[in-house]
Amino acid sequence: MENESTIPLGGMPFNSTSNALVPNINVLLSDSTSNSNNENLESKIQINTDKNSIVAIMKRSGEITGYELSSGEQITKERGVELAKAGNISGVSVATSRHGEEYLRSLRDDDESNNLSSLPIIEE
Repeated sequence: MENESTIPLGGMPFNSTSNALVPNINVLLSDSTSNSNNENLESKIQINTDKNSIVAIMKRSGEITGYELSSGEQITKERGVELAKAGNISGVSVATSRHGEEYLRSLRDDDESNNLSSLPIIEE
């Protein structure tokens, strides 16, 4: 049986024989050697400071249902609002419609090409 250890990570146990993704922090554990000396695992923590941007709009029947991020991930409109509020999407702000629904808006600048309305549309 291979050596295992449990590392407390944000109050949750983490088994060191696998990889884990924690919001904005990638925790990668790798064996420092590939021989049978069973040396201790080295922990490498990489903090992800890159913000995603929106590269496409997802629509169904003309209504925005989600967004595709620069990472390739497709998210719902609601998740986009959550990420933007947390500061994890660049180039947008959160606005509220007359009906009380939160949505994303492009940040105002003089470049029309980066507006959400100018992005490619993915029909669902």
